[in-house]
Amino acid sequence: MPLILVLVFLYNLGNLYPSVGIGIPFGPQFSVPTANLLSDLAIGVTALSLSEIAYASEIVRAGVLAVDHGQREAAQALGLPRHRQFLRIVLPQALRSIVPAFVNQVVGLLKASSLLFYVSLLDLFGVVQNLSSTYPTDIIPLLVVATIWYLVLTSAVSVVQYHVERWTARGTVRVLPATPLQRVWLAVRRHRPVVRTSAEVTTANHDDGKVI
Repeated sequence: MPLILVLVFLYNLGNLYPSVGIGIPFGPQFSVPTANLLSDLAIGVTALSLSEIAYASEIVRAGVLAVDHGQREAAQALGLPRHRQFLRIVLPQALRSIVPAFVNQVVGLLKASSLLFYVSLLDLFGVVQNLSSTYPTDIIPLLVVATIWYLVLTSAVSVVQYHVERWTARGTVRVLPATPLQRVWLAVRRHRPVVRTSAEVTTANHDDGKVI
């Protein structure tokens, strides 16, 4: 179902069930108003979770099924217990397929959180809209700030994705490629002038047959 439909349904759940509770048939019962049970934060988290959990489970299932069955048979031949077969053999290989798709799903979920504003739940976009009603002439700067924040959050998730993918690639490459920081450090060292001490210069001149 569309995320906005789930949000509207949960937000108006109190109209369908004014109160929820537990109790013994024909005995004492304990109930609380639905509006008190589901806060704005709980509605947002529940709606986003229900909307994305099915897609996330399919991503994990596809990643596990992508591991060759011969890997499981080899683990069984070695006499590994079932839990070690999964943790040490299947899961590390499945992560190589799971991580890219799963992180893309998380990034999409992060951006979809802006829909919470349409059911009066305050998120980053909702805060910008409220501020724009107070300062109508500053709507463009506020939207730019929101854009920067979304870029920062998605970039942070992408950095985590990069390092997780690099960790899971240890069994497929002989030498791991350098990280961006390592490449920058190597480039700086490559272009940095070499300063020799007087002792090194004297030794080099002696090697050339010259004496200072």
